[in-house]
Amino acid sequence: MDIQNIDREYIAGTYARFPVEIVSGKGSLVYDEAGKEYIDLGTGIAVNTFGVADEDWAQAVTRQLFRCQHTSNLYYSEPCAMLAKELCERTGMKKVFFSNSGAEANEAAIKVARKYAAEKKGKDTYTIITLKNSFHGRTLTTLAATGQDVFHADFTPLTEGFVYAEPNDLASVRKLAEENKVAAIMLELVQGEGGVCPLEQDFVDGLVALAAEKDILLIDDEVQTGNGRTGALYAYMNYGFTPDIVSTAKGLGGGLPIGACMLGEKVKDVLTPGSHGSTFGGNPAACAGARNVLSRLDEEMLAGVREKSAYLFRELQNAPGVKSVTGMGLMIGIETERDAAEILAECRENGVLAIKAKQKVRLLPALNIPTDLLEKAVAVIKAACAVTD
Repeated sequence: MDIQNIDREYIAGTYARFPVEIVSGKGSLVYDEAGKEYIDLGTGIAVNTFGVADEDWAQAVTRQLFRCQHTSNLYYSEPCAMLAKELCERTGMKKVFFSNSGAEANEAAIKVARKYAAEKKGKDTYTIITLKNSFHGRTLTTLAATGQDVFHADFTPLTEGFVYAEPNDLASVRKLAEENKVAAIMLELVQGEGGVCPLEQDFVDGLVALAAEKDILLIDDEVQTGNGRTGALYAYMNYGFTPDIVSTAKGLGGGLPIGACMLGEKVKDVLTPGSHGSTFGGNPAACAGARNVLSRLDEEMLAGVREKSAYLFRELQNAPGVKSVTGMGLMIGIETERDAAEILAECRENGVLAIKAKQKVRLLPALNIPTDLLEKAVAVIKAACAVTD
């Protein structure tokens, strides 16, 4: 059966897929339909936290599937309640709303911010400042929050009430805060889809101070940066502050769809019965998998992420054909002299799967990728970058 042709005929053409059909895998190795082996440095775009077919995670999910795969939020569920408790204990946040994706987690964050501001300051206080080059999702509202015009084309009118500041330019944010009635500032501490670009510490410190000065909420979008990806449990912990709202998804589920909107002290009671909801949010099987992921993101695991990150930076910075390396933890962007698409194709040919972020090669390996596989993959990447056209 030619899956690629069937896919092209029957699935909406929203994805420019790589010419690879992944049929199985184990850990950081995956296999295509012909049995070719690849080292996976994309992990389903930062989803497969511990790689493919991780046994501990799979057993946690399977045990729950044989107990009850779904209830609905009309009833209580142990995996849902315990995951929320564990997230709050690990982060200092106070309550959690569960959904199915990062976009939905961000939708919840936006709704909470607007409801809080409307109740405290009036219904005309609804504007949310986001940053240019950001990415917050593909629903109409999270597209509006996304500070990239390329994603807005063809889908206007978008949800109103979003304005865009320059990243790492506090004066730009302050100007918008003074010109608008602002409910919140929403940011990614590492702009993933924008090219794996970390925000500067001084800028983040300035945002925290500005938000406190003007009583503006801080929303931290950790859909991609969260769950150990940056070498801390959540990226904000690397910057030394605590947001009012934290959204996350991707790696929390370890391979099943889940989103979480974590609410801090100011906003913990904003959502009331009927004000928001999700049929699949807090699904028992997804929560069981997420609990397994979270339990394994201990200091030893996070230290390993930081060590592997340092290795990648050492090996790739100043390598032939590499212009720059950006990122944090195991979220790496490589600016190359050659076209990134050519490098990705050559890496695939030589058994390494990586992805793109704008015009950069992007690496998002499993947090527990074995050192020997990482070294082998880096050698392939360096060889591809060094090739001259």
